Amino acid sequence: MARVTVEDCIDKVDNRFELVLLASHRARQISQGGQITISRDNDKNPVVALREIADETLSPGDLKEDLIHSLQKHVEVDEPEPDPERYLQTAETTEEVVAEDDQPEGVSFGSMSEEELLAGIEGLVPPEKSDDY
Repeated sequence: MARVTVEDCIDKVDNRFELVLLASHRARQISQGGQITISRDNDKNPVVALREIADETLSPGDLKEDLIHSLQKHVEVDEPEPDPERYLQTAETTEEVVAEDDQPEGVSFGSMSEEELLAGIEGLVPPEKSDDY
C-alpha cells in the first residue's frame, strides 16, 4: 500500500488548507455513495480522496466548484429583466382617469354620514361563539 501525503498533492492544489477542504469534501461524497475513480486497495475514504487528487483523476477545479455549490444555501436564478416598454404602454392606457362628474349614479366616494356608517355596522352579523375558544 502506497502512502499518500500532502506533499504528493501540493503540486496539484497550491494551498494546503484548500487541499484539506477539497479532500474532505470528496471523502464525504465517497461515503455518500459517490463513485471512486481509482482502486480502493482497502484504503479509507480520506486516503482514496487524496489519491484521486494526487493521480489527477479528478480536477481540483471541478471539486472546488462542487464544494462551493454544496455550501450555498440560496442559489440565484438569472431571470430575464422585465421589458420597460411594456410598462410604458400599460401606463399610458391606464392614465384614462374617470372624472367625478362621469361617475355612475348612486356611486359616491367620501360622502358617507355617521348615521349611514352606524347603520352599515349594525347590519353586520357577529361570528358565532363556540366552546373551543
